[in-house]
Amino acid sequence: MSEQIALLEHPNWNEEQKEAVVRVKQIVEENKLQLIRIAWADQHGISRAKTITANNFDSILKNGMDFNMGPLFFDTANLPVYNPFEWGGGVGLEEMTGCPNYTLVPDPLTFRILPWAPNTGWILCDAYLKSGQPLMYDTRQICKQALADLRNQGYEMKVGLEVEFVLTKIEDTNLTMDNLGAPGSPTIPPTVRPVSRGYQYQLESHNDEIDEILQVLISHITNLGLPLRTIEDEFGPSQLEFTFAPMDGIQAADAMMLLRTAVKQICRRHGYIATFMCRPVFQGMAANGWHMHQSLVDLRTGQNAFVPTSVNEPISDIGRQFIGGIIKHARAATAFTTPTVNGYKRFRENSLAPDRAGWGLDNRGTMIRVMEDPKNARFENRVGEPAANPYLYLASQIYAGLDGIQNNIDPGNPSTEGYSDEKEALPKSLEEAIDVLKNDSFFKEKMGALFIDYLVSLKMSELNRYKQFLKDHQIEEDQYTVTEWEHREYFEIY
Repeated sequence: MSEQIALLEHPNWNEEQKEAVVRVKQIVEENKLQLIRIAWADQHGISRAKTITANNFDSILKNGMDFNMGPLFFDTANLPVYNPFEWGGGVGLEEMTGCPNYTLVPDPLTFRILPWAPNTGWILCDAYLKSGQPLMYDTRQICKQALADLRNQGYEMKVGLEVEFVLTKIEDTNLTMDNLGAPGSPTIPPTVRPVSRGYQYQLESHNDEIDEILQVLISHITNLGLPLRTIEDEFGPSQLEFTFAPMDGIQAADAMMLLRTAVKQICRRHGYIATFMCRPVFQGMAANGWHMHQSLVDLRTGQNAFVPTSVNEPISDIGRQFIGGIIKHARAATAFTTPTVNGYKRFRENSLAPDRAGWGLDNRGTMIRVMEDPKNARFENRVGEPAANPYLYLASQIYAGLDGIQNNIDPGNPSTEGYSDEKEALPKSLEEAIDVLKNDSFFKEKMGALFIDYLVSLKMSELNRYKQFLKDHQIEEDQYTVTEWEHREYFEIY
């Protein structure tokens, strides 16, 4: 990497980051770490990384690290959507011609020692072009900009994670020379079996049956510094839910990235597969959701801006306006909160997943559930799937909610009948969601038309491959049917 970026960008580190660099170097030396994973969240919210030897880490902290632009051209199955070898890399940007390198600049505040990987550290990065400009497709920086815009309006974001996933035991890896897959054609995943029966919500004995792997997960997750609160047996077979204490905005998004990476890697080392895919293909499985708890801190007072001034109100006017903005932009934001074909097979009536953009008081049938806890005023958005890119999910909430505050958007009356009230319907498919986003001016203004057009093209590639599968297999009704295509596309990667 050129010294130009080091000179231009590292001064942008705040004092906390500069102090953290000193601590990180000490931790690497004191713990005799041998390897460091230099990680970056791609456009799909999947961790890409290079592993370096620890004696090269100082240089990376100082100068950043070159990283191949190749993954930027791929959809979720690594099928190239753009041709990097034509001028502009297929997106009309000279900087992307020829599939060159860009530069990863580590964020020292994200450094961790990986408890499950001997002598190994991990650090998350932001991406920059060689000119020193932020990479326009770096979703972490899109999220950081949204948080900066929120801060300029006098608020900080607090986010709590409530994440469901399915845990399965590997019976056969299916790793053979004739089952390696190809770009755009993912391989057959491992054959797995469930680890517990379902439909006995919060049954203590289910967690006890898998206590051995749960103890490993809990130990490693807490050693990473993630604020794990509860480990819950969910409704479906082999389904778990982890919840976390509130975190600052970017810390919460980073935590979700690290959580998915950690859980999948830890489980695989012990002969399991954990999937954050929304609805697994296996008969009888329940859908996984990701509920994002949200509140704002008023920077002038340091207090929760959602706390109502009246005991008769569940949330403040600012909170109502923030909700109003999220509801207004819910249809376009669904492409960020639910970015896979599979995620839309969760949206059905009376299923604990929303099918329309409404809000209610402690109502799990509405998209926005306001907690009846005025002292800790907050709401959860129940629309998300666990496979969502956490930076785009969070950024969409910030921009939509901020629009609600700035324009005093009224969310209307709370719903009592979440599945029958006359509220605007959420998209019923990825195709509908992408069509809404493609024609939406709001998120193009906030995140950049260049990025939205890029994302739409990537998702259309994914969608077109799925539609071809339906045609080839003569599947006419797929709204609630999980296909083999989805199993291959999402089960392992998410």
